Amino acid sequence: MLKNIILLLSILFLFSCASLPDNTSSKSYAMSKSQESQLTMELDEERKLLGLNDDDALMMLLEDGVDAFVARVSLINAAQKSVDLQYYQYHSDLSGRLLTAALWQAAERGVRIRLLVDDMDLAGKDIDISKLSAHPNFEVRIFNPFLRDKRRARQFITGFGVVTRRMHNKTFTVDSCISILGGRNIGDQYYGAHSEVAFGDLDIAFTGGVVQEVQTSFDLYWNSEISYSIDLLNDYQPSKDDLLEVSQSLQSFLEENYNSQFAQALRENDLLSLVKNNKVNEYTGNAVVLYDDPLKIVSSREKTEYHLAPKLRPYVDNAKDELVIVSPYFVPGDEGVALFKDMIKKGVKVRILTNSMKSNDVPIVHSGYSKYRKELLELGVELYEVDSARIGILKKYTDKADSSTASKLTLHAKYFVIDRKVTFIGSMNLDPRSRYENTEIGLIAESESLGAFIVKDFDSIVKDGAFTLSLKEGEIIWTQNVGDEIKTYDNEPYSSWWDRFKNGFLQWLPVESQL
Repeated sequence: MLKNIILLLSILFLFSCASLPDNTSSKSYAMSKSQESQLTMELDEERKLLGLNDDDALMMLLEDGVDAFVARVSLINAAQKSVDLQYYQYHSDLSGRLLTAALWQAAERGVRIRLLVDDMDLAGKDIDISKLSAHPNFEVRIFNPFLRDKRRARQFITGFGVVTRRMHNKTFTVDSCISILGGRNIGDQYYGAHSEVAFGDLDIAFTGGVVQEVQTSFDLYWNSEISYSIDLLNDYQPSKDDLLEVSQSLQSFLEENYNSQFAQALRENDLLSLVKNNKVNEYTGNAVVLYDDPLKIVSSREKTEYHLAPKLRPYVDNAKDELVIVSPYFVPGDEGVALFKDMIKKGVKVRILTNSMKSNDVPIVHSGYSKYRKELLELGVELYEVDSARIGILKKYTDKADSSTASKLTLHAKYFVIDRKVTFIGSMNLDPRSRYENTEIGLIAESESLGAFIVKDFDSIVKDGAFTLSLKEGEIIWTQNVGDEIKTYDNEPYSSWWDRFKNGFLQWLPVESQL
């Protein structure tokens, strides 16, 4: 029944698409790695000191939110040739505007900027984007745009199952010599500057031949038939005065926020100095980038040749001892339950950390996950849920960890580790939306030191910052370490009866395929 409804709504949406203009955006491609780039020379020198070959990956784990921001902006500041960015969300808050200012300054000194953003969160921002894209060195494209002459709310209804398929990728590449992948979008909550919520997240920066794989993916999306230059979507014609206004506005913003935590951190560090000062750990090994083809968005869900998930499956199937999973939005479905059952049968320990009811920022996703908990526990899966009040445990993930201004912790990192040897870090959640609806990207790294470090961090989090789930007389209980004591909850920790009623009600909705 639900599939028939989705098909009908999809047909209605396709009839309404006539108002999207012909996509005549010119194609462009990643620049070749330049040995004249100072950034390239510095990174190559670091690689030489470590004795790496061209095909070896040098990887840097970005756990702290402020460090992750400093890494991005310092790389933009060092760029001499190109910056390519691809994001699901790009907010116009402190971190977003500071990053935009850095991009604008890079464009002013001749660096080519290509910014690709999904249209999910861009309502009302077309004119501002047009002004940025009017710069001869700064081009913005919108992925899978909504129709500009119809209300978005209506499109969500008539285009359910079509317009709801989005580009969830997060990629960042400078001078074709270094890339960053991971879970972070552009916004204060991802970099430890939000006043209410602290997102526990994770990125990985890397150099080596694998960067070309990121660039190949970026070009595929940039030149896709559903990536539109902003000037094709609205009639606004920016003038020279607009360019001057953007420059002055961003300069004023920089001056007004000179003493912000981000500005101060940038004056003290850049990515390479973070490495040299041991604030960011380095790892080496083989690496490969895996990603969905953008055709996934416009194709049948059965066209799995465009999907990332099947490319990941062989790595998981090769697990012999242990699979450690961190996924903020975790809805295994029957397919996932069957996978974990088979793994446990062959002796693989499966350990999963996800959000609790009160740490999850998307309640309907928690409802989709919670109905599988009991079955997973009965199989022998180890389940852990983040304690939204234990912000201190994720000091490494956010600089707001010990600040009273951040009142709630939400897990947002997405990674898994196989046998402490193979690690995946990227944008992909373990839920139906990531598997079938959205596009995703991530890095597979073969490094025993990286895998061991991440699992050690996992152990620390589940010990001191998460609830352990278990069964007692057939019912789920939550336990946590509080000093020398173990505290037990019979219901979802910190929840009210109303929270639990809503969760139970949402479980009845036939929307799991969209979670």
